[in-house]
Amino acid sequence: MNPRLLLTALALTTTLLAGAAAPAAPAPVTAASRTAPVGRAAHKAPRFHEYVALGDSWSADVTFLGIDHTYAPVGCAQSSWNYPKQVAARLGVAAFRDATCGGATTAEMTAPQNVGQALLLSQGVNPAQFDRLTPTTDLVTVGIGGNDAGLEGVVLGCINPLPAPLAGPCRTRFARPGDRDLMSQQIAATKSRITGVLEGIHERSPHATVLVVDYLAGVATDRGCYPRVPILDEDLTWFGARLKELNAMLASAAAEGGARFVDTYRGSLGHDICKAADTRWVEGFTPVSSNPPGPAVPFHPNRLGADHQAATVLAELGS
Repeated sequence: MNPRLLLTALALTTTLLAGAAAPAAPAPVTAASRTAPVGRAAHKAPRFHEYVALGDSWSADVTFLGIDHTYAPVGCAQSSWNYPKQVAARLGVAAFRDATCGGATTAEMTAPQNVGQALLLSQGVNPAQFDRLTPTTDLVTVGIGGNDAGLEGVVLGCINPLPAPLAGPCRTRFARPGDRDLMSQQIAATKSRITGVLEGIHERSPHATVLVVDYLAGVATDRGCYPRVPILDEDLTWFGARLKELNAMLASAAAEGGARFVDTYRGSLGHDICKAADTRWVEGFTPVSSNPPGPAVPFHPNRLGADHQAATVLAELGS
């Protein structure tokens, strides 16, 4: 979670809350969104005993409200409903450590992350995420790579208050004539970092089942919704294609790195940032959510998205 994104969100939130009505109550939970049961599975001996969650803001399911600092500093902005916590509760593990943190890259797997600069959040340092791994860890989820590939910077850089033709597409900054898309190059370059992370997990926890969790379908590849999302439609669909490309890279890295791949993307199609509040699982750039009600971190999963992530992980584990 980039501090600039937090600043943008908070400024917009302040404006909205000062001049608008309170956000609507969440819509009734539908069968599609009621995806992650809460609590331990009844009458079943736990299959896993020591679970460690690693990852960035899409695994921390970052929030402004409902921050849980049980496992990481407040500045990591872990939500109390993030998918690792839901998975741990459902599996009934005896030991659980959630290292996920907003803004994390693969570098923070082996190095501490200073989160003291996050706006309005308490100072703190998240220890190297690998520090939570032990030789007896038997389940690891990892959701990382988006920040390494520069996705969040692209989102911020593509915000455009002026419609076409008054403003040109931002994607031209990432494509050289006759050359490969620069964003695609960054995604490809990130693959070796992901396989390196998986190698490090296996070294520290050689008996663990390791799951690579991808990114939700937060952006469609066939449509935009300018000006509701202030990114030109052609830029938004271009970005949606890069998000899909990132997930394909993660799937390939998982296969090469001896991990199982959790596809949250496919099941989240149709729940992108252009959808209505009771349908989208990833918030857009109006930083107010109804799932749960209150300020939201733009371009991050809401509670419904976290529920889907948890359900997909549990399905992969057969739980």
